[in-house]
Amino acid sequence: MTTPRTTLPLTRWDHSDESECRRAGRALEIVGQRWAPGVLLALARGAERFTEVMAAVSGISARMLTVRLKQLEKAGLITRTVIPTTPVSVLYRLTPRGADLLDALQPIADHIRRWDYASFDQDD
Repeated sequence: MTTPRTTLPLTRWDHSDESECRRAGRALEIVGQRWAPGVLLALARGAERFTEVMAAVSGISARMLTVRLKQLEKAGLITRTVIPTTPVSVLYRLTPRGADLLDALQPIADHIRRWDYASFDQDD
């Protein structure tokens, strides 16, 4: 006699394949880097200038913010616009892709609020 296999109702995943899972993993690697979600959230809340983003993301250094902004821009999640003024102004904004990804992270944030993740906190 065999034990019946229990499966979860994952109908949303019925049409996903290994390639899609790898791409989803890559997206999670990008936003899973330290400070990246905070940078995206700061931009979503209206910060546009480097100093505004830095002020909104507690504890981030200027060097790390520069690195994260470049990575997020390369991933197509934010845009960087140089305004030729004196001195030069640079504005950062979420792209539609970045805003959509931030929206997709909302269920994870909801999950974290429902469950105790305090034991996973680091030196934030």
